[in-house]
Amino acid sequence: MFQFLCKTLLHSRNGSTVAPHNPSMVVSFSLRYLSSDSDNPQSFTLSYLTKTCGLSPKSAVSASKSVRFESSEQPDSVISSFQKFGFSKIEISEIIRKFPKMLCCHPEKTISPKLEFFRSRGASTPDLVTILSTYPWIFKISLENMLVGNFNFFVDLLQSEYKAIELIKRNARVLNTSLEVALIPNINTLRENGVPASSILLLIQADWVSIGTNPVKFGKILEEVKEMGFNPLKSQFVFAIIALTGLSKSKRDEKVAIYKRWGWSDEDIITAFKRLPSILSISEDKLMTMIDFYVNKLGLHYSVILSCPALLKYSLNKRLIPRGAVIEFLLSKGLVKLNSSITSLFTCSERRFLEKYVKCHEEAPCLIKLYNHKLKLSDT
Repeated sequence: MFQFLCKTLLHSRNGSTVAPHNPSMVVSFSLRYLSSDSDNPQSFTLSYLTKTCGLSPKSAVSASKSVRFESSEQPDSVISSFQKFGFSKIEISEIIRKFPKMLCCHPEKTISPKLEFFRSRGASTPDLVTILSTYPWIFKISLENMLVGNFNFFVDLLQSEYKAIELIKRNARVLNTSLEVALIPNINTLRENGVPASSILLLIQADWVSIGTNPVKFGKILEEVKEMGFNPLKSQFVFAIIALTGLSKSKRDEKVAIYKRWGWSDEDIITAFKRLPSILSISEDKLMTMIDFYVNKLGLHYSVILSCPALLKYSLNKRLIPRGAVIEFLLSKGLVKLNSSITSLFTCSERRFLEKYVKCHEEAPCLIKLYNHKLKLSDT
């Protein structure tokens, strides 16, 4: 059959011989043709992944590199086990797309026991969907040797099964972590430095990456935060740890350089960081754009931003430009002054902004039109 196909491909319709530029192309084409046979396992797998599992052709090809089956018996049993727990076809499809090897798992040994465990500890079907659609690799973790112990640890720590489930929904990787390697040593370090339990829980719930950092690195960051003057008893202490943990030294230096470019001193940067630690988490491009907007567009002195670093966190298109247009109009009419109190125009809620700075003026119809126009532009 193979030789016949090759000979056929080497002849034109009028019977003349055609010499291929690349003989391997003929072999490749023939093999692809043969692989489309309905009895071929790969062909069956691709068909099953697209028609039964709902994967796109591209996702199915990618998944087929991890799984292959000759009949639907095994994958059908896996899908059926999820359906029994209330998962929809779309939800199952998303889990399969991320972790196709799940279709090769033994439902009664690997899947159902774990779903039943979470259900017994208070997890609803929507909870399970959230957890498994973001981290389906839970099915690779031993229930007895890892999952149960880690889950119970967080229940004891948070004093609530509900809070433990909420934590897992935000970061299911906590279930696949060796607690003794980083988590427990870092918690002990925080306690030794006077950080209250409420702040430790806040750190665990807000940013798992920080609390799971290598203990040596974590200890150095904690000492640096203390040297900056942060009070271990305050929640800002752990937010500073989060900000510094997520930054390499080179990235931190780049952001510090941007602030200095706009006239900030080292002391200014530390002052702003103590007020809002997340200012070091803002991307370099956004920093440049935001400071340029305040300083060059609105004419604010950098000290105004220093007094309210939260100004750097807002959306340029959805908040700053629409409100900035209104502020420029009010400034031109002498209805507002360019001083530190102008920050309230950006920090207040939209309802408060419209009531206090737009609707109260005679020019309200014009201001509302201007404001809505800028908002509409931000959507496009």
